[in-house]
Amino acid sequence: MPIISTLESKFGRFAIPGLVQVIAMFQLLVLFMVMVMSPEGATAYLMFLDLNPTRVMQGEVWRLVTHVFIPGNFSLIWALIGTLFMMWIGRGLEAAWGAFRVNLYIFGWMFVVTLGALVFGWPAPGLFLYQTLLFAFATLFPNEEIMIYFILPIKMKWLAFLSAGMTAFLVVRDPSLFLPVLACHLNYLVVFGPGFVSESARQARVSARRGRYESAKLPQGTFFHQCSVCKKTELDDSHLDFRVLDSGDEICSECRAKQAGG
Repeated sequence: MPIISTLESKFGRFAIPGLVQVIAMFQLLVLFMVMVMSPEGATAYLMFLDLNPTRVMQGEVWRLVTHVFIPGNFSLIWALIGTLFMMWIGRGLEAAWGAFRVNLYIFGWMFVVTLGALVFGWPAPGLFLYQTLLFAFATLFPNEEIMIYFILPIKMKWLAFLSAGMTAFLVVRDPSLFLPVLACHLNYLVVFGPGFVSESARQARVSARRGRYESAKLPQGTFFHQCSVCKKTELDDSHLDFRVLDSGDEICSECRAKQAGG
C-alpha cells in the first residue's frame, strides 16, 4: 500500500519494537498485581484501568491505553501460555511487516475501539485485539503449526477458524454484539479485505474462463480421423495410427498392415 509505505518512510523511526510483546508482558504484570491484591482492591484496580467513557471525558486519559493491559483470562497457567503465544505471534508479524506496520495495526484497533466506546458505549475487550493479531498471523502463515496442550499439532489457519467460529457463536447468541465485534476486527478487514476481494474476483474470472472453455469443447463422439477401409476412428482404438493416402483418404495402421501382408 503506497500510503502506508510513505508513512513508514516518514515515521517509521518512531515505531515501538516488539509492541505485541510489550502488551503481553503488561497483561501478565497486571495479572500478578491482581493476584496479590484483596478481591476488593483487585476490582478497584481493574476499574482504574478500564475504558470508562465517562471517566475519560473527565480527564482520566490513561484509560485510552491501559484497558488493553487487562488480561482476558485470570488463570495464571493460561496467562503464561497466552503471553508466550502472543510474543511468538508478535515476532512473526514483525518479521513479515516490520515494527511500524505492526504498530499501525494495533493503534488502529485501539482508535476504532476507543471511538466506539466513547461514542456508542460499545465494550472494548482487549481479547479481540489478540484475536485480530491471531487472524493476521494465520493469514500470513496459514500452515504454521503449534501444539495444543503440547501434544496435538494444529495449523494456524484452523486455529483462526476455530476462534472465528466461537466469536460468531457469541454474535448469534447476542446479535447486539455484531457492530462492536465488527469494529473490533476492522483493522483486520482493512488490511486483508482488499486482498480477499481481489482473489475472489480472480477466482471468478478463472471459473468464467473454464466455463467458456468447457462450453466450447466439441460434442462427445466427435472424431478427427476415420479409416476409409474399415471405418474405424481414433475413438474406437486410441492405438490406431492414421495416414493420408494420395487420394486424400485416411487409412489406419491395421488396414495398412493387412494390405502390406496381402
